[in-house]
Amino acid sequence: MTWLVTGGAGYIGSHVVRAFQAAGVEAVVLDDLSSGHRRFVSEGTPLVVGSVLDTELVTRTLREQRVEGVVHLAGFKYAGVSVQRPLHTYEQNVTGTAHLLEAMAAAAVTAIVFSSSAAVYGTPDVDVVTETTPTRPESPYGESKLIGEWLLADQATATGLRHTSLRYFNVVGSGHDDLVDTSPHNLFPLVFDALLAGRTPVVNGDDYPTPDGTCVRDYVHVQDLAETHVAAAQALSAGTQLQPVYNLGAGDGVSVRQIMTAIAQVTGTPFEPVVGPRRAGDPARIVASGALATRDLGWDPHRTLTDMVASAWHARQTHPAAD
Repeated sequence: MTWLVTGGAGYIGSHVVRAFQAAGVEAVVLDDLSSGHRRFVSEGTPLVVGSVLDTELVTRTLREQRVEGVVHLAGFKYAGVSVQRPLHTYEQNVTGTAHLLEAMAAAAVTAIVFSSSAAVYGTPDVDVVTETTPTRPESPYGESKLIGEWLLADQATATGLRHTSLRYFNVVGSGHDDLVDTSPHNLFPLVFDALLAGRTPVVNGDDYPTPDGTCVRDYVHVQDLAETHVAAAQALSAGTQLQPVYNLGAGDGVSVRQIMTAIAQVTGTPFEPVVGPRRAGDPARIVASGALATRDLGWDPHRTLTDMVASAWHARQTHPAAD
């Protein structure tokens, strides 16, 4: 059994590839290296450098590598930037997914696990989000992920495609010392960058209706996430009927200030964050129930906040360079 991981040289994708290998499943990586890193791909793992927009390349790769299914993580993942670059976001995330599905149909590959996002919910009006919570995306990124889910559902109706979409919340930590989050927009890298440069990290607003005034989010460890991708792929391979979407949340909120405190403790660098203005569109709280994923996929987000911070910090210190 071989699975193609699009975006497999990225932070989350490379963890998914390693999780496949740990489970004894062969994996092939397709990545254009626009935000992924060649060094994240283990020696001996096939790497095809290219875009999901290249239907001919993807079709050829699926056939030559005898791929059974696809984990689709490739895409433009910056919600805030997507507001300034909507056409690029739609091209990468919507057109790219359509081209991938076209290639899969041509190569008779009938199973896909899709990387979706909590961004499809926008600003929820409930304390705990479930899969039945209305979707109201507030950015081109969130809209593109929701459209991706629709594409899979429509293709399933047309061709019998077996699929499921995993809606991520805040993914942090590291499962391997050589895999590190290099995003210029994610909280952990931003705080680590500030501390290593001798700057004081910034909190975006402290006047939200939360216990300490800072935004509350649902943080999950990247290794827990990666292992659940493999569980979903194996279930599809076994012919198990999965739900069209699953939330991968811990069901427990952590505030930005709590994150800052944990980082100060783990790094041994005490600091009091600077309070900046709110960011437009930031909801006060987003926390999700992962009960459905636990029931069907064995989702078990058991790693603690300290585990998340310590693993991310250790990886950053061990491999500070992005390339």
